Amino acid sequence: MRRMLVLMMILGSIALAAVAQAGFGPEVTAALQSSKEIYVATRRADGTIGKVVPVWFMYDGDAIYFTTLPTTYKAKRITKGSPLYVWVGSADGPHFVGPAEVLRDPELAARMAPVYARKYWIAWLGLFKPNAERVRGGKTVIVKVRPPA
Repeated sequence: MRRMLVLMMILGSIALAAVAQAGFGPEVTAALQSSKEIYVATRRADGTIGKVVPVWFMYDGDAIYFTTLPTTYKAKRITKGSPLYVWVGSADGPHFVGPAEVLRDPELAARMAPVYARKYWIAWLGLFKPNAERVRGGKTVIVKVRPPA
């Protein structure tokens, strides 16, 4: 009986770990795979949610990435610990609240650029796509958001 209880506890722990590692839910994942924009907002110091704004993004199956200026409220609030509120595809699309971080990785920007060029015609022309030199120079930062825990 005791062995059965221990086995059930172990299996329960494994199942909980699998759920924690599951990533974005199926509705959000499907929307991320087909959408051109996400709509994002951050939490203000007083606890209210800031303005919801559309952004272009890259989704790699594990996380979402987008670029912004380091002087934006979203970059500043994320740096201070705000989660990111995300709606996929439209301002009332599938949504989640996930942990976000600001990155300054030029190599990541270089990996993002061809994804943007395939996804957005104006980026294909060379406009408005992530730029490693801008990240290296501190003019642009990359926001990474992961699935909710």
